[in-house]
Parts: sequence; structure tokens; C-alpha cells
Amino acid sequence: MSGVSVQTSAQETVERALELSRNDGCVVLVDEGSTANLRFAGNTLTTNGVSRSSRLTVISIAGQGVGVVSRAAVRPDQLADVVAAADAAARAAQPSEDARPLVEAGPASPHWDDEVRPTDIGVFEAFAPALGDAFTAAEAGDRKLYGYAEHSLTSTFLGTSTGVRLRHDQPTGRLELNAKSGDLKRSAWTGVSTEDFADVDVAALDASLAQRLEWAKTRIDLPAGRYETLLPPSAVADLMIYLYWSSGARDALDGRSVFAKPGGGTRVGEQLASLPLTLSSDPGVDGIACAPFVTAHASSRDGSVFDNGLPLAPTDWIKDGRLEALLQTRYSAELSGLPVTPGVDNLILRGPGDGPSLEQMISSTRRGLLVTCLWYIREVDPQTLLLTGLTRDGVYLVEDGEVVGEVNNFRFNESPVDLLGRASEAGASERTLPREWNEYFQRTVMPALRVPDFNMSTVSQAS
Repeated sequence: MSGVSVQTSAQETVERALELSRNDGCVVLVDEGSTANLRFAGNTLTTNGVSRSSRLTVISIAGQGVGVVSRAAVRPDQLADVVAAADAAARAAQPSEDARPLVEAGPASPHWDDEVRPTDIGVFEAFAPALGDAFTAAEAGDRKLYGYAEHSLTSTFLGTSTGVRLRHDQPTGRLELNAKSGDLKRSAWTGVSTEDFADVDVAALDASLAQRLEWAKTRIDLPAGRYETLLPPSAVADLMIYLYWSSGARDALDGRSVFAKPGGGTRVGEQLASLPLTLSSDPGVDGIACAPFVTAHASSRDGSVFDNGLPLAPTDWIKDGRLEALLQTRYSAELSGLPVTPGVDNLILRGPGDGPSLEQMISSTRRGLLVTCLWYIREVDPQTLLLTGLTRDGVYLVEDGEVVGEVNNFRFNESPVDLLGRASEAGASERTLPREWNEYFQRTVMPALRVPDFNMSTVSQAS
């Protein structure tokens, strides 16, 4: 039929775009995404939906010039125009400082030719009835549940003019669950990350929230100050993610970050933590697995389009408390003289041995605060990585190993780097969901941390 465009597969789009480019080199990325979600409020499911998306990124190289054009939902009859625009942008561009030969081809992904299979609402088949049971239990307990469950599946196809043909299918799931008392005066939050919702124990999450609401029946006002504080895995994840995002080698070399060495160079090799803590990334870890190769849709200070297709390996950023590596492209590695260590899309912090549970850490606390989660985190000083933010949805006072009530919220001022140096105990590491950054970074394994003097700088009216 005239005027009707026949949709092509992601693989065909990659091959055709590479054929159309007339410049010295070309990188093509196709991201095919699908999302299913549930929203609920007041113990009632409110909405559900499914969506799909497609994005094409063409990176054209002319000499050392780079042109990048990225478009959503590109039809086959629009493909030539997108490639031509990228080619023209590359020819008009100034030489790129990170220009390097494109990665040479290795073996293609064995599932390169497989059909893209999107997620759908069926991913919640077992989760939805369990959520309904939690609604019933919450109603009986005079509390109300609010939240959001989302599952996405993104298939990324990477092809280059040097013969690279790599594919990664990334499942990502998150559940945020907020419980409020019947009078809406008390609130508690929890969240989990998951690959497929089959491992989400809604009843256990609801029971945990019910316990926190019970704690909050006793209200205790405390002034600002430094308190021994137990940070749960979720709060630790939010702080470590910011540390990770701030660990670029370029910024350190330019003296612009906490990882810059006075007088020049980086702090790689310095001891940062008194405990033997190890912060690492590994694309192959079960439950938080991620792409095992670099996918860079644009160059930045911490990433390079020329590195597309570089294999990713397990990487220790901090090992036994010592700064081991920074985010490196091939270009920045040449400047720093350090190994090439590109970013990986997961983050793991482990302490010595198995570590106690959070409950065991509470029971061994004479007097301190138990924080549920952190939010509205912002950077104050990049030179020290001083962050500020707020507590939310439950800060509790622990005395003689027991939670005795809920205290007011605080604004905090802390550097995650400095905090690692002061932490006195690390709990057992577990998969967790950050509160502040879970839209951008879900795959984390973190312990609870005991900080003897966490800086609650002012009292906050946030609820």
C-alpha cells in the first residue's frame, strides 16, 4: 500500500544504518524498550499500563570529528536522513580529544538474531494477588498502602563499522511501598529491586512497615547534632551511588573532585576507610547482572563513544578500604597512567565477613538513631563531596537495643567519602533499592552501616 512503511527489526536497522554511513567509521545503537506498571493508593489499585519505546543512535566519525544523532521511533523511510545528519555533523565537528580507533570485533553475541520479546502486565501474575492480600491486611490494621511497581525490559543492540555485533537484554524491576496510619499522621517507606517480581515478598514488606508505624506511635523530639546512626542498605546505596557518579578520573586529574590529589594526580592508592570495605561492580552478579560491554550514546568526561563495545570486567573501586580505581575511558587512562576501568551499571559494597543483620545492629546499640531512608540529596562541595539532604518516612530512636519511638526529621550534611572513613560497623550486604536514585540506578547490593557521629545539621519539618 502506498505511503505505508514496513517496520524492520532492530538488527536490520543496525545493518542498514552502517551501510548508509559514508564517513570513516560508524557506531549504531538501537534500544528497544518495554515497560509494565501498577499504581496503587489507599489500599486500591488505581492504574496499570504497558508501553513500548524504540530509540536509534547513530555515531558517525570523520577523521577525529564525531557526529551523534539520536531519534525515537525512527521509521525505515527516515533512516537515511538520520544517518546523513550524523555524517554531516561529524564532518563539521572539531577534532574530539577522546578520539581513538573503534573497538575491534570479537565474537558476536550468541543471541544477536533472537526476536525482541517485550515485558507485559503478566510479569505481575504472582505479585498482584499478593499485593491484594496486603491491601486486606493493611485495611484490617488501620493503615493504607500507596506505591508503584514497574518492570522494564530493554534490548540494546550495538553494531560498528569494525564488525562489533553485541546485544544485551536488561530486565529491571522496582517496587516502592509507602504505608500510612489511618489518620495519615504516620508514614513509613520501603522498596525493593527485582528482575522479575517472582522474589518480592509483599507480606514481609507490609509487616515491616506495620512495625515502623507502631514504633511511630511514640513521638520524641530531638535537637540537631551528631548522633550514632544506623543507615540501612537503601540509604547507604543512595550515598555510594553519588560517590560512584563522582569518581571520574578526568575530574580528579583536573583537581575538581574529592579524588584529586593535592599537587596533581589522583588519590588512587590512598586508604579511605578504616574498615576493610570493598566497593565494586561486576556485570555478571546474579540478580543485578548488567551489560558486559560499554554502551556510550554520547561522549562525556567519564565515557567515550569510541569505547563502545569494550568488554567490562569485575572492578574494585575501593578494596579493603583503599581507593583502587576511578571511572576511566581509554583516553583518560592514557592521561592518568591507570588501567582502563569504564563504568558498570551496578554497585556492590561489602564489609568484612558476613556481617550482622540490621536487627542485630539495633540490638547492640546503646543509644542512637535508626534512619529509614534519605531523599532530596544535593551536592554542596565537590572538593570534599559534601552532600546535603533530608531524612524521610521514619527516623527512630534506639535505646538499650530497642526502638523506643519516632523522632523528628533532619537535614543532614555528610560526605560519603568521609563517612566511609568514620564508619565503625558494616552489616550483611543485601540487594536493595535506593530511595533517591531508583529511577536511574536500581542494581545495588549494600550493607547497613553504623556511623558514630552522623551529622544531623538541622531539624527538618519534612514528613
